[in-house]
Amino acid sequence: MAEPTPLQDPPDFSLVLGGPLYQMLRRARLTGPALELVRRRVVMSVLLCWVPLAVLSLAQAHFLGGAELSFFRDIETHVRLLVSLPVLILAEMIVHQRIRPVVKSFVERRVVTAEELPKFHAAIDSAMRIRNSVIVEVALLIFVFTVGTWVWRRQVALDVASWYASPQGGEMHLTMAGYWFAFVSVPVFQFILLRWYMRILIWFWFLFRVSRLKLHLLPAHPDRAGGLGFLGKSSFAFVPLLFAQGALLAGQIASRIFYNGQSLLAFKMTIAGFVAFFVVAVLAPLFLFTPQLARAKREGLAEYGAFASSYVMDFDQKWLHSKGNDEALLGTGDIQSLADLGNSFAVVREMRAIPFATDDVVRLLVATVAPVVPLLLTIMPFEQLLTQAIKIIF
Repeated sequence: MAEPTPLQDPPDFSLVLGGPLYQMLRRARLTGPALELVRRRVVMSVLLCWVPLAVLSLAQAHFLGGAELSFFRDIETHVRLLVSLPVLILAEMIVHQRIRPVVKSFVERRVVTAEELPKFHAAIDSAMRIRNSVIVEVALLIFVFTVGTWVWRRQVALDVASWYASPQGGEMHLTMAGYWFAFVSVPVFQFILLRWYMRILIWFWFLFRVSRLKLHLLPAHPDRAGGLGFLGKSSFAFVPLLFAQGALLAGQIASRIFYNGQSLLAFKMTIAGFVAFFVVAVLAPLFLFTPQLARAKREGLAEYGAFASSYVMDFDQKWLHSKGNDEALLGTGDIQSLADLGNSFAVVREMRAIPFATDDVVRLLVATVAPVVPLLLTIMPFEQLLTQAIKIIF
């Protein structure tokens, strides 16, 4: 009997451990080979993007007053630079640590067979080339300083006299702090955020390549996903990214509630659409495996159904219609085997055509919407909100 071909370890895979910016941070000793020194990078981001704004606002007497929207009262900016940006930086280590084992699981669990390993390795190499591309990051920088700046000026910046600008004649006249904000803080944040969008696209591309392979899926696997249940759990790695996005949305809505006189209820469709979009964006790559999972379930039901029919017919013949069977029923393993067969068939029948479960979706939804929840206090007193929460829970 021939020995099975041993599966090779896949090449190292990381969505975040590479690229020109990563190399620059290594040389500046702001990160280690495995994305250590997270606290140092967070402190540096605050010193670069937030502290100069505070200092320049103080210098121009816009820190506590001097404008309709002072720096101290600008909730959106503080959330963007003191919450969302640090979380996006922290998310790099979390994604690095959680996605790498997921990629290895394709091989370790023999979902990718020995025959498909060369194509699997090619998919990893393709994803890593995009991640390390200088052209991609330069293109992101150009996009940030052109389209990104225009979008911020036209769609994000408030149309009120503020610490960073005063609108006159339909144009924004930036203050000293405003120039730093528009040409340093906002571009840095947008670049970090766009790099995350690019990483999600790389993850999508990698999973697309893998989904085209001939995978070894097991319909009776107890994870109810043909052995791909580990892939569904990979979505948890992106929880910090969803939280950062939710915080960014909450900051923008808060600014418009407090300084434009709008109501939270006016944003209910925006919030619902935003949350749905980003949760779907994280889960969308997993739908690429639906055709293979659906086919494996159909084949499994047919094969296990035929096997079950054969076994049940033999069981029926032996125990119910055989007149010469003197074997004692008590203690026989046939009944337990019949029960085990029924359980296995039930697992096949319950197999999902998607590699994630409902609780996976719920966790992503909670992470995205959590930063928006405090805004409920703008339309409902805390005591009433607490009472409603207790009623929902209990």
